[in-house]
Amino acid sequence: MTPTGPGAHRPDIPATVHGSGATTFAALGDDEIVVTRLLNAPSDLVFAAWTDPAHLPHWLGRADWTMTVCHSDLRRGGIRRFVWRHDDGTEMGVRGVYREVTPPFGFVCTESFEGAAGVTLNSVRFVEHGDRTTITSTIRYPSSQAREAALASRMRDGFTESLDRLAAHLNDPTNSAGPAGPAASHEHQEWK
Repeated sequence: MTPTGPGAHRPDIPATVHGSGATTFAALGDDEIVVTRLLNAPSDLVFAAWTDPAHLPHWLGRADWTMTVCHSDLRRGGIRRFVWRHDDGTEMGVRGVYREVTPPFGFVCTESFEGAAGVTLNSVRFVEHGDRTTITSTIRYPSSQAREAALASRMRDGFTESLDRLAAHLNDPTNSAGPAGPAASHEHQEWK
């Protein structure tokens, strides 16, 4: 039997294992998905890779999509906007607003796909364990139907592939600023 009601976890969402680690997914309550992954990097590097436009194009999204716009105004009220182009020419955009930013522990932001209805509230937390960090991403959907549609989509595969690419990026010794060094010439945020 599947637990129901506020705060209940659905155990029927299997862990997805690719590359170097397991990405776990759990349904929480009626409208949330919780995604976790352990990475071999300290939290300050994971936080930078997750929020800095110098890093994001290297890992965020599937490998057959190229990030063409990367904007991250890392402050309360700051805008996040990403646009990807698929190999076939299709484009997909996502935008949101930072509601809370607490380096290197995490952030909270809204997120919506351009041209689609519905806004999610995303809480991303980084907990360091020595030189490793657990990422916990909690996504609150506008309804249980929206959450179920996300679970039925390829969201799990895409999220897992992105986290696999993040793990590889964090451990790439060729990055110029250490394990999570800067990369592409995209719009860069100012650190304040």
